[in-house]
Amino acid sequence: MAALEAAEAALGRRQEQQQAEEEENHEHDHGLDHEGGGELAAFNGLMASEKVKSNNIDVKIPESELEAEEKGAEEERPKESDSNILDVSSDYPRDKHISIQRHLADLEKLADLREDKRKPCPLCPEEKFKACYSHKLHRHLQNLHWKVSVEFEGYRMCICHLSCRPVKPNLVGDQTLSKMGAHYHCIICSATIVRRTDMIGHINRHVNKGETESRFITVRAPKSYEVVKESATDVQVLPNHSTPQKTDSYFNPKMKLNRQLIFCALAVLAGERKPIECLDAFGATGIMGLQWAKHLRSSVKVTINDCNENSVAMIKENCHLNKMKVKLNINEEDSDENVGNGEENSDTIEVTKMDANVVMHLRSFDFIHLDPFGTSVNYLDSAFRNVRNLGIVSLTSTDISTLYAKAQHVTQRHYGCNIVRTEYYKELAARTVIAAVTRAAARCNKGIEVLLAVALEHFVLVVVRVLRGPTPADDSARKIRYLIHCQWCEERVFQKEGNMMEENPYQQLPCDCHGSMPGKTAVLLGPLWSGALFNTGFLRRMLLEAVQYGLDEAQPLLKTLVCESECTTPKPFSTHSPGDENKQEECGVYIRTPNISTESYLVHGKRKSEEVLRGAAKRQRAEHSAEHPPFYYNIHRHSIKGMNMPKLNKFLNYLSEAGYRVSRTHFDPMGVRTNAPLVQFKTILMKYSTPTYVGAQAEGPVHLPGEIQMGEEVPAAAAIKVEEADLAEDDKSGVSAAMFTQPYPTHCAAD
Repeated sequence: MAALEAAEAALGRRQEQQQAEEEENHEHDHGLDHEGGGELAAFNGLMASEKVKSNNIDVKIPESELEAEEKGAEEERPKESDSNILDVSSDYPRDKHISIQRHLADLEKLADLREDKRKPCPLCPEEKFKACYSHKLHRHLQNLHWKVSVEFEGYRMCICHLSCRPVKPNLVGDQTLSKMGAHYHCIICSATIVRRTDMIGHINRHVNKGETESRFITVRAPKSYEVVKESATDVQVLPNHSTPQKTDSYFNPKMKLNRQLIFCALAVLAGERKPIECLDAFGATGIMGLQWAKHLRSSVKVTINDCNENSVAMIKENCHLNKMKVKLNINEEDSDENVGNGEENSDTIEVTKMDANVVMHLRSFDFIHLDPFGTSVNYLDSAFRNVRNLGIVSLTSTDISTLYAKAQHVTQRHYGCNIVRTEYYKELAARTVIAAVTRAAARCNKGIEVLLAVALEHFVLVVVRVLRGPTPADDSARKIRYLIHCQWCEERVFQKEGNMMEENPYQQLPCDCHGSMPGKTAVLLGPLWSGALFNTGFLRRMLLEAVQYGLDEAQPLLKTLVCESECTTPKPFSTHSPGDENKQEECGVYIRTPNISTESYLVHGKRKSEEVLRGAAKRQRAEHSAEHPPFYYNIHRHSIKGMNMPKLNKFLNYLSEAGYRVSRTHFDPMGVRTNAPLVQFKTILMKYSTPTYVGAQAEGPVHLPGEIQMGEEVPAAAAIKVEEADLAEDDKSGVSAAMFTQPYPTHCAAD
């Protein structure tokens, strides 16, 4: 062994030096007088003891030579090719491994410490690479170690073949063979990583988190922060803020519209009663809670929660950045940062570090927003456990592949729902989430009223109002039904309510594909929410709040949602004051409601306020009991080959003139929401389509043989309206059936 040979050489040199000193002392002793015989004997005894101790290398030698010997022995250790090599001495900067060097010459110097002509590789064991001459060793180090290294701040992390990384042994008979695996040593945390790409990603994660020193010393670099401004709110984010699960401060600029919609919903609730306690269960950077507190002020008491310690620290920094006071925890005593009740509390945000389920079990809130990474079904039971009566729960689901039928087995596992990819897959996603919300609320003896359901490219947003009691819970649970979907013509209908089995479920479909096509033509989807997806009055108030606070991105979507909830074509909106909302128009029918001031919504007592709010909620449901038609049709999916379709806005007017309710939908830019059956939809589309080969022909009706004329379509629409009127008479909401029998407006022009 090289270390043993070095030790023996040092021992030999020290013994020779000791013998030379003894001879000099012996010659000096002969010249002494006999009077000094006692001293000479003592001196000889001392030398004898030193000679005995020389076997343990405990000789008195000059201090400078001893330090030089020890330093030379330490420098010879890195050249060992034994498997015990892990790290070099602490004299190296940052306690780095010998595989981490600045230049290729530094690796060669480790091999040059050996005086032999043949030099081993300092990063390979002897059984892998035998000692060789310097020119061959140079090629080996350059090609096998240096070219595949990972660079970081001037250092190169070369690949190492020593037995630093524990590998499972291979048992061959009675012998155990240790397997040498190639790996890299991290300069920051001393971790061993096999793949080069993984090592690069590992270093990048350290840089994004601000960790640039070794031994897990975290140093937050001020230059790595970015300040993002949204809705007059500043937040600090890390450079990788848009990458979820790889950063502690996830911030997605594409979710700005989602945040504006949630803010409008909270502003409407704050107008009903104040102050309200609201919770942002997954704060991340705290942008949403900061917007609530900054704009609504004393109307809300904001609590921002996150289970990550780094996120909580960043939320506090963002609160100070926006000149907001921080109340650290609900369990902590009042400190200098905590303020009392009153107007001073308007600029105070409570920041908690808990699991979202725990904080929702411990406290009651009026408004809860859930925005986890992926599905939110794991937090629904806790959200409905302590939410107050007539409070609002909003949740944002970003598991798009699950809800949009790209991973159907995951949909079955998370939501207990069977769905397929259809033309109305976005509405299917919204109804799937609402069904899961309804079941979670029913388990807590609570019902829901859907105020808003939005499904866009990046998220699915659902906002519901909570109605406490077993009766609302039962009413909501009855609206969860299965959907019968025809796979040939894509006609769909909800299964009839009841538990009795039908002999032929295909009879519920308006189409006759089962009789004309072989085999099974329909599939059963669900269970899904079969009720309304919007509340018109709530959406109108959200639109007023968006105009008041200047939320430009949310206003066009809210206008589309209002028209979709009323199932009417787009028309100009008046941004009147809330006091003038006693007269509302829905589907061409003007409804006059009592003028309720906002003061009646203030919470003065627990029982009385709940009665007032419950009465207001009942009046809202009575106003908007005329539910919009479920689902929509894509005009391109049902186009006729060889025919030019009419413009979408003109086609909406054609359907309205035929006597059907019709509107555009936010789920699909080319979708049409209507109560017309698919057969009538295709008939009107064919009627106003023009042949492709007719170039300059104006759009108009094309008389084809066997075509159904307009006179035959109107009775069908009238029959549907009569059927809706019969259903409205049985409704317990108290709305007059005359709303449905009134003719719908045919003069509403499209934008």
